[in-house]
Amino acid sequence: MATIELESLKKVYPNGSEAVHDLDLKIDDGEFLVLVGPSGCGKTTVLRMIAGLEEITSGTLKIGDRVVNDLGPKERDIAMVFQNYALYPHMTVAANIGFALRLRQLSKPDIQAKVEDAARILGLTQLLDRKPAQLSGGQRQRVAMGRAIVRNPSVFLMDEPLSNLDAKLRVQMRAEISQIQRTVGVATVYVTHDQVEAMTMGHRVCVLRDGFLQQCDTPQVLYDRPVNLFVAAFIGSPAMNLYEATLTEGCRSIRLGPQEIPLSEHARNQRPALAVYAERPVVLGIRPENLLAPGDGNAAGLTVQVELVEALGSELQVHFTLDAKRVMAESGEADELMTSGAGVARVGPHVPAHAGESMRLGVDVNALHFFDPASGQAIRD
Repeated sequence: MATIELESLKKVYPNGSEAVHDLDLKIDDGEFLVLVGPSGCGKTTVLRMIAGLEEITSGTLKIGDRVVNDLGPKERDIAMVFQNYALYPHMTVAANIGFALRLRQLSKPDIQAKVEDAARILGLTQLLDRKPAQLSGGQRQRVAMGRAIVRNPSVFLMDEPLSNLDAKLRVQMRAEISQIQRTVGVATVYVTHDQVEAMTMGHRVCVLRDGFLQQCDTPQVLYDRPVNLFVAAFIGSPAMNLYEATLTEGCRSIRLGPQEIPLSEHARNQRPALAVYAERPVVLGIRPENLLAPGDGNAAGLTVQVELVEALGSELQVHFTLDAKRVMAESGEADELMTSGAGVARVGPHVPAHAGESMRLGVDVNALHFFDPASGQAIRD
């Protein structure tokens, strides 16, 4: 069991490309920490530096009380689960799980006991005599995890282990991996590009972009209090609706194109920092679930043009446009190509919404998000 500490960790490749910029992070013993972000954000590079598979340019990496910068992977007491299962096809499940123990020259009774214990945790007891070709994708992934668990490492590292599975199996395996991690109780760093996977599995989630750490907190805090436009747009499915807007005098309302949303005194008091933005442009963020069905009792509202309605059984996802400029989270700039800003609302399954028609959507003004258009940083306290 061990903590992991990254102090000013940096990775620069020979061509001058900086993949990770001065990353500071501490993963507690037993914590499940998820690194998430788009392709090329540096998350896998961070994982590989922790594993010893990627050389650290500068900074300090500690596992437990040891600085491990110059130690090889075998000396770091870590176990890694990869995207591809990397099982030996000619070996049984039991032989695959116990392979590393045989290399350590443990006795046969000790190997058998450890393999059986790992198989029990993973629900593989009835499959120990099978070959990988006889297993489903989810079962193969559990065998790969068993091979890691049986070594009793100080740290688990997982690099997109579910990306090869179909959607239904991914949901099942998310729950299984979370339960296994709680049972084993080892510090775990998990890399994924899937923000739903990150939000449902991580004790904490770290959002990376272009090698920079944007925000690291619990999933709920990331969702409720994103620090900038990038995190706001990246976390949440469907994504937050972001528009160019202007606050009126005294911040009594916000103009969104030709429409105006009154801000209650409570909404203004929640965000005292908004006062300095009176009569100035801001970026307005509205989560899809904070756009309310007609008649939900909220006086503030927007008239939108419905483009598409997706019926999901428990809800409708209403895709709409309105006469406002959508903001692109990657740059923080208004999308000049869009005269009508696209957006999504999540409403009840029986709300009358029809493609090609206009509809009135209420707005929960107490749940709005505001961002500085120049810096992209959240305007909150």
